[in-house]
Amino acid sequence: MNIKEAKIQITNTLRAYLQRDEQGEYCIPAIRQRPVLLMGPPGIGKTQIMQQIAAETGVGLVSYTITHHTRQSAVGLPFIQTRSFDGVEQSVTEYTMSEILASVYRCMEESGTREGILFLDEINCASETLAPMMLQFLQCKTFGNRALPAGWLIVAAGNPPEYNRSVREFDVVTLDRVRLMNVEENYEVWKEYARKKNLHGAITSYLDLKKDHFYRMENTPEGMQFATARGWEDLAEVVNVHEQLKLPVDLALVEQYIRIPRIARDFVNYYNLYNKYRRTYCISDILAGGSTRLLEQQFAAAPFDEKIAVMGLMFSALSEGAAKAMRQDEFTEQAYRSLKDFQLRSAAGDPAAILEEICRQKHTELKRDSAAGREDRRRSAVCRQELSFLQDCLDRMKQEEITTPQDAMALCRELFSDEVAQREALADRTGAMFDHAYAFLNAAVGDGQEIVLFTTEVTSGYDTSLYVQNFGCDAYFRASRDLMIDDTRSSILEDIRELHAEA
Repeated sequence: MNIKEAKIQITNTLRAYLQRDEQGEYCIPAIRQRPVLLMGPPGIGKTQIMQQIAAETGVGLVSYTITHHTRQSAVGLPFIQTRSFDGVEQSVTEYTMSEILASVYRCMEESGTREGILFLDEINCASETLAPMMLQFLQCKTFGNRALPAGWLIVAAGNPPEYNRSVREFDVVTLDRVRLMNVEENYEVWKEYARKKNLHGAITSYLDLKKDHFYRMENTPEGMQFATARGWEDLAEVVNVHEQLKLPVDLALVEQYIRIPRIARDFVNYYNLYNKYRRTYCISDILAGGSTRLLEQQFAAAPFDEKIAVMGLMFSALSEGAAKAMRQDEFTEQAYRSLKDFQLRSAAGDPAAILEEICRQKHTELKRDSAAGREDRRRSAVCRQELSFLQDCLDRMKQEEITTPQDAMALCRELFSDEVAQREALADRTGAMFDHAYAFLNAAVGDGQEIVLFTTEVTSGYDTSLYVQNFGCDAYFRASRDLMIDDTRSSILEDIRELHAEA
């Protein structure tokens, strides 16, 4: 299965394990709640989906890489305890609480979350002294004589032997006590994730052309060489910052992330072309409605690779604009709900004190999400924006010495109307960018297949599809009408590649 399918399976497993009966007991008893064992190549997103599942289901997440642990830190230290058996005192060995289990309890205490996921990475690379303890944990959910709290799902991850020489094979006894999921790399699934995170357009447009460069492991005389999903994502992050700081993106940098020299060189060459197209086509001008007939003719006559890069540039800019519009949209919806709550509560007390309490609650929620390991960057950004807005309202109340609920709500409405106006402005600006992008493509290629490819990207893009769904876009609807995008995308790309190769 691919990593997206694994995420669905683990989410369903978690929901099933946490389902309770009428007496409040778990429907599946703890002894039958098998741990999940994810086996797959390194760097395909096993850790990422754990964070996503925790954020989406509201449970806690504690993550550990087992190779960083000794037997003592994982199991706990032994100590002598006196026990009485049949009236005779005996010295027995017990264990302090394991660092791993202590982290679970700490997560529960700090986040207020009683249920969650304990994620143990590189489980089959545990040291020789720790391996038996890890197998016991998978089978019995105990370290030493301490058990994992009820309501916590164990998810372990490991790499197949071909990717790591130090892995240990699991025996049948262990495998018969876990839910084994074999995961494979999949570019289309990763690209969906990349769109949601708005990764750098040069990465995704390059991999659209060179899918076989997305994930590779090559054993060479110089050692193992590789390109992984993790490497491409980390490279995308650093390229963004290098561009902001006007630092070079050269081979010396790329080779630190993409460890196959020929692929690193190929990407650097593509990145230089990508920047050349960014300058030549003046993407910001096109999306502002300033395209010229000369640029349209240049695009129409361009080779396939160049068209893909230019459309990637336009799509990246649209995604960025749509993301800003959608974040403002999410913020205004969330702030509206908070203001409605404030209006109801302020009728019975001091408005400033009540709003201050709401701000404290929002701040506590952010801290708890972080403590639970389920902090989502986008959701956190919206929450922080809302908290900042509510704090501005509170500061103005205190500054203007407002004490009545009516005056307090009037002030909040005034400040909120500015945010709503900002939402509308961002939505209108993004809508105009959509219109100008389609106008450019229509003028350059008419009803050509490029329109299908571009519309496919808009449909598949996380923020662009959300924007169209919430605000509409006539140019998109005209382009997508009568197009069965999901069914035709792969064949269209293949046909164009073949035509380009023949030319």
